[in-house]
Amino acid sequence: MGKKKQKEKIVLPPDLPPEIPDDEVEVSDEDLQFVNENRGYASLFSTLDTQSITKHVTRVADAKDDALEKLYEKRLRKNALKKEKEETGIQVDRVDVLPIKSLDGQLHYRTATKAESQNGPSEEETGEDVNDRKSLVKLTKAEKRAKLKKLRKEGKKQGKEVPKAEVEQTPQATVLAEVKEDLTTEEVFESKKCKLAELGNALLTDPESNIKFLKDMLQISKDNDPTIVKLGLLSLLAVFKDIVPGYRIRLPTEKELEMKVSKTVRKMRYYESTLLSAYKAYLQRLMYLEKKPLFQLVAVRCICTLLDIHPHFNFRENLLDATVRNISSTNEAIRKLCCSTVKSLFTNEGKHGGEATVEAVRLIADLVKANNCQLHPDSVEVFLSLSFDEDLGKTEKKDEDQKFKNKKNKKRKNMEASNQLPDNDRKRSKHEMISKTKEEVEAEYKAASFAPDVMERRQMQSETLSAVFETYFRILKHTMHFIATRPEVNTGASSAAVESHPLFAPCLKGLGKFSHLIDLDFMGDLMNHLKVLASDGSNSGNSSEKCPKFLTVTERLQCCIVAFKVMRNNLDALNVDLQDFFIHLYRLILEYRPGRDQGEVLAEALKIMLCEDKQHDMQKTAAFIKRLATLSLCFGSAESMAALVTVRHLLQKNVKCRNLLENDTGGGSVSGTIPKYQPYSTDPNLSGALASVLWELNLLSKHYHPSISTMASGISSMSVAQNQVILSKTSPTLALMEMSLDQELTFPQHSGTIKLNNKKRRTNAPATSPSIGSASVISSSFNEDELHEKLSSHFTLLRDIRENERLRKELDKTTLSLQLYEQYKKQKQRSKPKKKAIA
Repeated sequence: MGKKKQKEKIVLPPDLPPEIPDDEVEVSDEDLQFVNENRGYASLFSTLDTQSITKHVTRVADAKDDALEKLYEKRLRKNALKKEKEETGIQVDRVDVLPIKSLDGQLHYRTATKAESQNGPSEEETGEDVNDRKSLVKLTKAEKRAKLKKLRKEGKKQGKEVPKAEVEQTPQATVLAEVKEDLTTEEVFESKKCKLAELGNALLTDPESNIKFLKDMLQISKDNDPTIVKLGLLSLLAVFKDIVPGYRIRLPTEKELEMKVSKTVRKMRYYESTLLSAYKAYLQRLMYLEKKPLFQLVAVRCICTLLDIHPHFNFRENLLDATVRNISSTNEAIRKLCCSTVKSLFTNEGKHGGEATVEAVRLIADLVKANNCQLHPDSVEVFLSLSFDEDLGKTEKKDEDQKFKNKKNKKRKNMEASNQLPDNDRKRSKHEMISKTKEEVEAEYKAASFAPDVMERRQMQSETLSAVFETYFRILKHTMHFIATRPEVNTGASSAAVESHPLFAPCLKGLGKFSHLIDLDFMGDLMNHLKVLASDGSNSGNSSEKCPKFLTVTERLQCCIVAFKVMRNNLDALNVDLQDFFIHLYRLILEYRPGRDQGEVLAEALKIMLCEDKQHDMQKTAAFIKRLATLSLCFGSAESMAALVTVRHLLQKNVKCRNLLENDTGGGSVSGTIPKYQPYSTDPNLSGALASVLWELNLLSKHYHPSISTMASGISSMSVAQNQVILSKTSPTLALMEMSLDQELTFPQHSGTIKLNNKKRRTNAPATSPSIGSASVISSSFNEDELHEKLSSHFTLLRDIRENERLRKELDKTTLSLQLYEQYKKQKQRSKPKKKAIA
């Protein structure tokens, strides 16, 4: 043992690097800054014992008296004893105990605690701890030294690396946890989707056997994930669309449940009751989600689809209530869904027999009343999809006549039978039995037939019509009340006043469509209201520019149109003077603006009131001809064409008004009582239009659009040429529509010709005959040079007019200044003799 220790050599530390003088050492500013910033970490170097380090480094190998080494050993021994006493309570020093040599040649020293020496090992310590203590080995000095250095280095590395590792590993761990959660949620989502698909497929394949799966699908639709909820609702919608029967389910009563029935009946009862309960729960879920913004669109779509496909099934009232409640929603998609569903109910009455139509119309009427007519126009426009039987009254009269004849024949037969005594009682009983069987067969056939009863249908349609007209008259009354309170409203609020009657325009459309069905008792009041609304509450004689307008020109024109439709459909029963409506139309033509108002309504008013009406007064006809010709210069091409078609129609119908085409400024012998034309008159009978000339046709003959120019030249000459196709049109509405279509199609055709010409230039090849034909048609209908000349002449004329206006203003200013200067001179001359007299 001792020999081995003597043979062991002391390993010396490596040599120090060569010393460098302080002058040659270069210290940069960055090094100084780093040392100053991290001065707290350099406290270890200030406490180092440099003398002992130099001795240890400069010692000689194999030195026997190594004092430094002894000091290290003593210090380490003391420290080890202190630690063992504090932590493990070691009582015996390892050096004083005899070691145990193992087979490997290693020495093991035993250690003992006070508890072990006196009472043995404690209960808390396990057998592994005792074995670890027994396996302690006393190392040599060199091994101890190397071990201590290794421990110190590892301790420093662990102190630096452990916090970094923790900082680096924590985000990775969180990311991994999130990925795992995402994977699990995706797996759960996919599993729920697959389960919904499996349940729905099973219900569609065999609904009677798998009807219990509806509850599972309803449970899935109550999930916390909104996507799963939407998928569940749509899946249930697809299932109910397919499995709902074509009849209303009536649950059995208590007496019927007590009765003994067959197995098939019991199975059918279970199927129907389960289906009805699931359907009810599904509707309750839809009504709950319909109030939440996240699920509102999906819920309303499901409600509208069920109502559209199965309007005959149970809980139709709840579906109708939810649909009508959202018919005026601010969300455009929801509003369109509800309106299309209600229109489908009105047009497809065969699915529900007309009962749903009556209920829907009543609900809409109640909604308009509850909201004080402040709804979206689409909520009332759905009434235009209603249809009423025109020949229903005639068929009813025929049925009554037939019943009366049958009764007469029956009475006559009974009288004959009473006169002729029967041969025996058997024949009489047989006759009665045959008559009873016939009546029963007729009653059963009537109950089983799908054709609705005429009386029931008439009653339902009368209820529907009364609810519709109640809504329309309520809207008219609300608008009248609003116009009556106009003095209370400021003029600045006139722009916002249009929004106070949003249902007025669809109300007028409905009245115009169903005017032939209005009761005669309401005709007088309706015409008076329309007259007031057409004038916007102002008198016809007063000027309408000072007071603010609360109705648009389009709405007032519609009032005139409705009045004429009502008058035409009830011509025999009404005796109403329509002169006031002509006055309103004469004023509204002057107030019309092409970009602001609707040209279709103006064209329809011209068609109904002027073209389709009877012979007019000559003075009134001339006033309308003159005003339409004047304003056709300001209108667009489509409105100008409608106005010129009306002018041509009036001139053809009234031959005496053709004197306006003559170049006589005085109007000749037909000038009338008014010698001078008044263009701003509000009454056509007082305008004196016969004293004027249609000089506007000369300007319109130079219009940039060829159709209008040909029409104006044709009217001025009143000769129909062969190439003037537009003169064959007798309706202003048709002329307006075709002219607007021509304007839309003109630009694409012209661009197509440009592309063809470019292709010709590129390929330098002859074009096909169709392309040449199309190009020739376009070039012939639209000559660019002619158009350029007309536009240039038109704009030069406008420029000259503006220049003349400017020069006139300057002339007026100069004349006024000259007059003032002359007055100043006169005053000055008068003041001079006064001064002389005073002097």
